[in-house]
Amino acid sequence: MNTPADPLQAEFDSLVPPPLPVDRRGFLVTALGAGFALAVQPVMAQTAISTDTDGLSAGEIQVPTGDGRMPAYRAQPAQGANFPVILVVQEIFGVHEHIKDICRRLAKQGYQAIAPELFARQGDPRQYSAIPDILANVVSKVPDAQVMADLDACVAWAAAHGGDTRRLGITGFCWGGRVTWLYAAHNPGVKAGVAWYGRLTSAANAMTPKHPLDLAHELKAPVLGLYGGQDGGIPNDTVEKMQKALAESANPASKASSIHLYPNAPHAFHADYRPSYRKEEAEDGWKRMREWFKKNGL
Repeated sequence: MNTPADPLQAEFDSLVPPPLPVDRRGFLVTALGAGFALAVQPVMAQTAISTDTDGLSAGEIQVPTGDGRMPAYRAQPAQGANFPVILVVQEIFGVHEHIKDICRRLAKQGYQAIAPELFARQGDPRQYSAIPDILANVVSKVPDAQVMADLDACVAWAAAHGGDTRRLGITGFCWGGRVTWLYAAHNPGVKAGVAWYGRLTSAANAMTPKHPLDLAHELKAPVLGLYGGQDGGIPNDTVEKMQKALAESANPASKASSIHLYPNAPHAFHADYRPSYRKEEAEDGWKRMREWFKKNGL
């Protein structure tokens, strides 16, 4: 006699996106490492924030995707269920200790926070000691379509594991800040996004055919952008162009979006483990993020 199928698992399996028609070599990274990426050593120990797991359920998970299992870090309250879900998108350094800590901070506020290792098929940025090597050998090989599908897979995982994906948000830093804008234009289920100093425009190519400025009128959810006025990699004029495009859009989600520029902050001002950290701006940005999520039902 056949054993009845688990309806919850069947529902979850139906939500896992099918394989994408892109060339992928399988997962090169199958588990998350500990500590910080080599490229950001030495870590600024005097400012690096470490959030404990008291009252939390936190650790590595494996998220089924269309072509295998992707490692991710998940943190949520130890008690309860139906938590609002926040996707946390990494910097170019992968899911190292800072990104895990962001998840724990959000979990302390009642969220289920999930940070997938979105470079898992292309390589491990933690093994490189120089940023140009990470960009050339890993980041440049990651297609946006793959990233969108992997984030969709995380949403499916959350729906089957105590998350309330009707209350779905996303936040990301640097590379992940750009992805936040893109995912807010991709998934109509997102309620709000917060993009920390994500690049807004660049040359288009097969891997990255569109950038946030190209999608300014196509957002499905309002996004709060947090940027530094002294960011050498994101010129202020591109921030101004994005602000103008959002303000002039007839799309309600785009028009409801906002950008806050910290005049004296550099790139990565929230990265408390790096010399770029600016405590005042980082704490203000975190406060703005919390308020933005609450304002938009998260």
